[in-house]
Amino acid sequence: MIAVDTNILVYAHREDSEWHQAASARITALAEGQGAWAIPWPCLHEFLAIVTHPRIFSPPTRLPAALDQVDAWLESPTLVLLAESDGHWGRLRNLLQAGKVSGPKVHDARIATLCEQHGVRVLWSADRDFNSFPGFRVTNPLVG
Repeated sequence: MIAVDTNILVYAHREDSEWHQAASARITALAEGQGAWAIPWPCLHEFLAIVTHPRIFSPPTRLPAALDQVDAWLESPTLVLLAESDGHWGRLRNLLQAGKVSGPKVHDARIATLCEQHGVRVLWSADRDFNSFPGFRVTNPLVG
């Protein structure tokens, strides 16, 4: 199963992104495909926070449009939403300690832990910080 990180979701949504066409096509292929794909819940939360933030985008996405975008992704019958479950804290704690993770990378460790916990084989992301987690496969689907 492929999981999608926040930045790919933002690029797919924001038409003013240089990566919009590529990201939108990749997300559409997942959403309309036969195989299961995933979005971690924290990535949906972060997506909403980023696209509606007036200091990040001018103009920002209006909240109703951002919510509609999330609704559209949730309509995909093959989408799996990744959430914390039993054992999450122990796994996250181990990953934080093993990688000596602190600060903003704690969020990335949470995403990596959710993916591992749910058997995700690869995370699509343009964020290279995920490469610091051993045994975690990250691919940027927007570059060759």
